[in-house]
Amino acid sequence: MDAARDVPVSSSGDGRAPGDAQGRPPDRYIQLVVGWPERPAAKVEAALRNSFLVATLMLRISGPGQGAPDQADERLIGLARATSDHAFNATIWDVLVDPEYQGQGLGKTLVEKIVRSLLRQDITNITLFADARVVDFYQNLGFAADPEGIKGMFWYPR
Repeated sequence: MDAARDVPVSSSGDGRAPGDAQGRPPDRYIQLVVGWPERPAAKVEAALRNSFLVATLMLRISGPGQGAPDQADERLIGLARATSDHAFNATIWDVLVDPEYQGQGLGKTLVEKIVRSLLRQDITNITLFADARVVDFYQNLGFAADPEGIKGMFWYPR
């Protein structure tokens, strides 16, 4: 599969939720969220719609002698998104790869594509939140934990 070379990226602003590159509903996105707390579909759709960038990896399946694959022959196998102030800062969220396709460099490809897209727009302060199990993955992509002693802070309702 050569999907890693061509990762569609869409920007917000067109009023549709980019559940995948064609703007289909977020149900496929929800299927990628393996082991995460359940997220309501309406909130997922709003999060995708309000994202600054969404990168998707689609698996296109076509049999011998078939023409161009139709929508039924496509499957979302990866997604990453970023929010931004459109000037200085962006945060990468929800880097997801279907477990069947993990370990092939697809997550790395998604992150690199988002980072390149942000840098092309002169957004250079790029952050993300990482589960403890994947900190090494992001450090290998150039992210630093607690750079210069900076700590992420969280507010939770009491």
